[in-house]
Amino acid sequence: MQEIKINSLIVFAFAFASVLPILKGNIIPDSNEEYWVKRAAEAWNRTLEAYEPYPEKIISHLNVNAHRTLKETGLNLGLNGTRRQLSKGYNGPCKATNPIDQCWRCNPNWANNRFRLADCVLGFGYKTRGGKGGRIYVVTDNSDKDLLNPKPGTLRHAVIQKEPLWITFNKNMVIKLEQELMVASDKTIDARGFKVHIAHGAGITLHMVSNIIIHGLRIHDIKPKSGGMIRDSMDHFGQRTKSDGDGISLFGASNIWIDHVSMTNCADGLIDAIMGSTAMTISNSHFTDHNEAMLFGANEKHTQDMKMQITVAFNHFGKRMVQRMPRCRFGYIHVVNNDYTHWNMYAIGGSSHPTIISQGNRYIASSTQKFAKQVTKREKSPESEWKQWTWRSEGDIFKRGAYFVESGEAKWYSKHPEVFDKIKAAPAELVSEITKFAGALGCKIGEPC
Repeated sequence: MQEIKINSLIVFAFAFASVLPILKGNIIPDSNEEYWVKRAAEAWNRTLEAYEPYPEKIISHLNVNAHRTLKETGLNLGLNGTRRQLSKGYNGPCKATNPIDQCWRCNPNWANNRFRLADCVLGFGYKTRGGKGGRIYVVTDNSDKDLLNPKPGTLRHAVIQKEPLWITFNKNMVIKLEQELMVASDKTIDARGFKVHIAHGAGITLHMVSNIIIHGLRIHDIKPKSGGMIRDSMDHFGQRTKSDGDGISLFGASNIWIDHVSMTNCADGLIDAIMGSTAMTISNSHFTDHNEAMLFGANEKHTQDMKMQITVAFNHFGKRMVQRMPRCRFGYIHVVNNDYTHWNMYAIGGSSHPTIISQGNRYIASSTQKFAKQVTKREKSPESEWKQWTWRSEGDIFKRGAYFVESGEAKWYSKHPEVFDKIKAAPAELVSEITKFAGALGCKIGEPC
């Protein structure tokens, strides 16, 4: 078994290196090609280690905690309506309506114990700890002028450090990235307490790294960039090709948690995860004004994405969204307790037989797009093939004619009674409350968030 594992690492590493030039925003082979072959092997090993052979246990754990939160907060079904009650303008007492938020938000001393956040993640990214236990690095400068020798105090200087870091900010700021931001492993980017925008420039790239938390950022108006020499760690830099304009791009990344971000209007995807990226949770976030939102798996030839496992939970997909929320190839995707209040084409799509488990979501079809009522879209496969894919809807509610086309074995749920008999997802009727505070929060130091 050990020989098989080692051989698979070698095969993946060289296959990985061979496609580097043709995939978006990747390193051009240079005299340091051995460095990238080694990095690829390490990334694949982390993917294998992060892979959950019994993903239903991860679903179960999240749902149990969601029900516990509902019980402890006393939410009742009478609070919900078709129209969302958004947190904007909310002036009441702190109200944490899902288990991730309940873990930290209403403690007025959250800023004195920022590391507490790292204990709150659920879903497939549950092992992510980011920079917990490391030094707190305070970003004081919003400039991004030197890509090879970043200025101390800038975000780019912070994210390339080799040690675990918990990165915070000392004021409101807009950071216009000159080229994609290459984040090293074991980092938390924590924007709580200030309004921090990543905008009007390049986006964030997680390239063959692990253990990253991104929290509280406002990411919008991301542009393609020409590439060039960019430092990705304190002891390495390389030539990058043109970036596509993704808000957050994952390439061979694992143990990733994206929480309470607000994202809109990026040139390509909002969040893309490819090439063996796995063990990821996207939660409590707000997405608006975008076409192709999330791409999980970029190519049918990238079979390493069979190890991809991603949780999409407690998010709001809002105004003027079009498609890919998400669009999946291979992998196992748990979509739970999200509020889909708009799509112009479809909400969830896929090809290459992904497993998609949809639980306790609210799907509201557009009132103006009469031919866009179906939640789901299968691509590049005949019905005889996609009928075998496991796409199941359990406890979802559908408004304005929305409907979910299921596939796979109809009795699939009964095969997992430990998940579905007693601990179904939190009720979809409560989704507007569960996601009420989705997006970047207006936290103030010294007050409940």
